Amino acid sequence: MLAVIPARLGAQRLPRKPLRLIGGVPLVVRVAERVASFGIADAVVVATDSTEIAEVVQGAGLSVALTRADHPSGTDRVAEVAERPEYATYDVILNVQGDEPFVARDAVAAAVRVVSDGVAPIGTAAAHAAGDILAQPDCVKVVLNDAGHALYFSRAPIPWLRDARDAELQSPLVRQHIGVYAYTRAALATWVSLPPHPLEQVERLEQLRPLAHGLAIGVATLALPIEGGIDTEEDLRRAQARFEVASDAAAAVVSHAGSLFTPQSSAL
Repeated sequence: MLAVIPARLGAQRLPRKPLRLIGGVPLVVRVAERVASFGIADAVVVATDSTEIAEVVQGAGLSVALTRADHPSGTDRVAEVAERPEYATYDVILNVQGDEPFVARDAVAAAVRVVSDGVAPIGTAAAHAAGDILAQPDCVKVVLNDAGHALYFSRAPIPWLRDARDAELQSPLVRQHIGVYAYTRAALATWVSLPPHPLEQVERLEQLRPLAHGLAIGVATLALPIEGGIDTEEDLRRAQARFEVASDAAAAVVSHAGSLFTPQSSAL
């Protein structure tokens, strides 16, 4: 299985996002190292049109592929890399966004399993979520059919609660989308060959393109807290704080372990 991490410098809300530091390490490097640490992918490669990003990734000892600069989406960038001769033997391709340093291993594994088990040609993941996400347009929601396939993704509150008496029915149906994707090679090629769809353009959700054209998207539902991507300076500050806490905890564990093996003086 091939994991591709698309990264570009052109983010509007957080300029030079892939190269911003978290715990002293560029964001895109953090993401690539995390995905590689899962041991799920046989190969992990960062896909970018920036020579600056490429140099940073190579300097960290990771694989990188320079792509065209005119791709309209990360999915198109992933598809270009997947078509290269050196990656042509991989039957399943994974797309993890380059701004997801806390992406969960279970979410990645579940999306891949949807495809490798033949449930659907495109796999992704979602988590049961509290109803308060329904009013948040930055939180993408998904509703499923009984086979676990996506019926629709939206920034709007879906499923809509028409009558407060049905709140208990609505609650278990609220799912927040986790933005990782796995594809068969054929499904990825079909996705990027399709013309943009009005639903995709209205919602600004590219997964509505294959869905609207009839491609099945299987959604693995997990009981996970959602760790959002990094889009703003505030997101970056929260991520930095989380890494500092994790580093302090790791240092404390190492210090404690070392003290267990320190020779103790004994009274004569």
